[in-house]
Amino acid sequence: MSFVIMTDTSSNITAARARKLNIEMIPFYYYVDGKECCCDSKSGHKFDADRYYKMLGDGIDVKTSQITPQRFEEAFEKVLVGGSDLMFISMSSGISGSCGSAKSAAQKLSEKYPERKIRVIDSLGASFGEGILATEASKMRAKGMCFDDVYENILDMRDRLYQVFTVDDLMFLKRGGRLSSMAAGIGSILNIKPILKGDRDGKIVAFTKVRGRKKSIEALAEKYNALVEQQAVQTVYIAHCGCKQDAITLAGLIKKIKPPKSIAVADYEPVTGSYVGPGALALFFLSHYGACNE
Repeated sequence: MSFVIMTDTSSNITAARARKLNIEMIPFYYYVDGKECCCDSKSGHKFDADRYYKMLGDGIDVKTSQITPQRFEEAFEKVLVGGSDLMFISMSSGISGSCGSAKSAAQKLSEKYPERKIRVIDSLGASFGEGILATEASKMRAKGMCFDDVYENILDMRDRLYQVFTVDDLMFLKRGGRLSSMAAGIGSILNIKPILKGDRDGKIVAFTKVRGRKKSIEALAEKYNALVEQQAVQTVYIAHCGCKQDAITLAGLIKKIKPPKSIAVADYEPVTGSYVGPGALALFFLSHYGACNE
């Protein structure tokens, strides 16, 4: 029986790649100085990452909105009516209420379509923390793996997906409620850079800090060196907010330490990017079991 893989646009999967992988996307909306924007290719809006992150750094007002249960119901029901089962991979419940909205919609539709399978997977991440899971689910499906086996394999992969990042300006985390005003102010003055990760509840936690941008990039590479598993057969992902050269530097360090099969570098999508801010640099890779709890 066929099944559809769906995720949201915070997954950092481009429209072109989603078509290639046959992944359906439901968009997040964001608002720049009150103007509604959407990453959905159907909207005609083109995301200019360099311009966006420069404006964000200059103080432009950006707001985001959750995906409502009603929008999830509409997107999910189109799949179910068509006779397919559905697997939705969501942004972390620890940083967005959208995962809860997706589960609410799935529960309601399960009662209406009891013959269909609907699974919502909490990625416990964002950006490539979602995108890697959706991409790998698509590859498993293409190999003929059944719905239940893909589901179990993706849950297993989620628990080994290590997501670590640093930010250039602590004030963006403060605005998002991640730091106190005092901590953010002190960090900015002393050039302290936090090293953060997603914990087992999908929340962002700062687990160490270094002084200076160079050392923060090196700290990401050191985590990779300590925790990566079977790097020769995996693609490592790097997301950045308007700091491509730093992403290239990080990729170079990774290649020297333990070269992976390939490295994919991309701009952060605008919704998650608005919370981590210009200069954010994130690394995503598959680690050994238990690494996400270290």
